[in-house]
Amino acid sequence: MTSDSLSTAPATDTAPLEIPDINLWSGFAATFKRDITVAFRSRGDIANPLIFFLIVITMVPLGISPERDTLALLAPGMIWVVALLATLLSLDGLFRTDYEDGSLEQLLISPHPLYFIVISKVLVHWLMTGLPLTITAPILGVMLSLPNQGYMPLIASLAIGTGVLSLIGAIGSALTVGLRKGGLLLSLIIMPLYVPVLIFGASAVSSASEGFPFVGQLAILGAFLAMAMILAPFAAAGALRISVNG
Repeated sequence: MTSDSLSTAPATDTAPLEIPDINLWSGFAATFKRDITVAFRSRGDIANPLIFFLIVITMVPLGISPERDTLALLAPGMIWVVALLATLLSLDGLFRTDYEDGSLEQLLISPHPLYFIVISKVLVHWLMTGLPLTITAPILGVMLSLPNQGYMPLIASLAIGTGVLSLIGAIGSALTVGLRKGGLLLSLIIMPLYVPVLIFGASAVSSASEGFPFVGQLAILGAFLAMAMILAPFAAAGALRISVNG
């Protein structure tokens, strides 16, 4: 075979495979924009956790004691417990709407990483639930006679802690998204994981109210948030694939 015949030989099918360029953040931005729009259209779902938070805290002086010293002692723990329950109240719908209208299956088969899509949904949940609870907490602290030095730690601990609660709750919500009545099972799954966040969040406010250092508790909450941001979206993404495809 001559060199001319080699040069005119047909090309083989060994050309490199062209992989489309996928922007990792495009799925995040599109999901965030869609979910934030849907959230503002259903304002009742946004108001329910906040109304629950306000009503329960308002009932505390009526049901326990109106004395300032008693309320000041109970304020850090009560605010944190009710904030936790209010967050839990809104978690069942984190992925359920997308599951019921079929858009969750489209998200699972899309070329965008599910990790960033989960983070986008959790961020919307925190903006619609955790942030309003954090903003209104100082007002409720006044109702419960919280000492002045406890307000900044209260805001800081709730801002960090509610983010952790939303991230952890996304795992339970993903595991129960395919169940008709998964609210109780959701609570049983994630409540043990909420306990450390509750302990250190309430401890930070209590320590500050009593004049003790509280930076250590906030640092631990920050460590919880960093770990949850890394691990929780992966766990939630895997749980979604199991719930939808399994």
